[in-house]
Amino acid sequence: MQLQRGLFQHCLNASLAAAALAGALVAGAVYLWYQHEIAGQQARNALLTQEIRKLDEEIKEIATLQDEIAALRARQQAVEDLQADRNLPVHLLNESVLQLPDGIYLKGIKQESQNVLLTGVAQSNERVSELLRNLSRNSQWVSKPELIEIVASSLSLSAREQRRVYNFTVRVQLQRASGTPQAASATPGAKTS
Repeated sequence: MQLQRGLFQHCLNASLAAAALAGALVAGAVYLWYQHEIAGQQARNALLTQEIRKLDEEIKEIATLQDEIAALRARQQAVEDLQADRNLPVHLLNESVLQLPDGIYLKGIKQESQNVLLTGVAQSNERVSELLRNLSRNSQWVSKPELIEIVASSLSLSAREQRRVYNFTVRVQLQRASGTPQAASATPGAKTS
């Protein structure tokens, strides 16, 4: 019986040792598998990081290209605006001559961007009103006439003769050539039907 017990003990120890060895092998295999998976994921992460850096550089290049394109478009628009507006002073002077009623004399014309200040002398308030009506109704190159001020004063014609005159300031806005209906036919190179 003792032999049986010793044999049983021995088998039990051998089984425990085999189970411990099998457990260690399984644990080692699982550890190695996890290490392999971690290394694979780290390699994929490194590849993704490298590709993200490449894409970031391409995005920066695209952004600079977009900035350059926007700057070129702004320059092109400025050139087109200058081309379209090059005849505006001529049209302004022509409209001034056409729209001025008798009894009004211009002393100055000052342009800032699309706004123009007309200063002059009129024989009466009615002449200034007529000028404003003419500019608002009959002109294709100026719009939004606005009387800024009108001041009565005396003009000495001789030692004995004085005449009452009205100094005025009127603001108008110039219409761009592209905004006027007849401008297309007035611009060089435009097609006529």
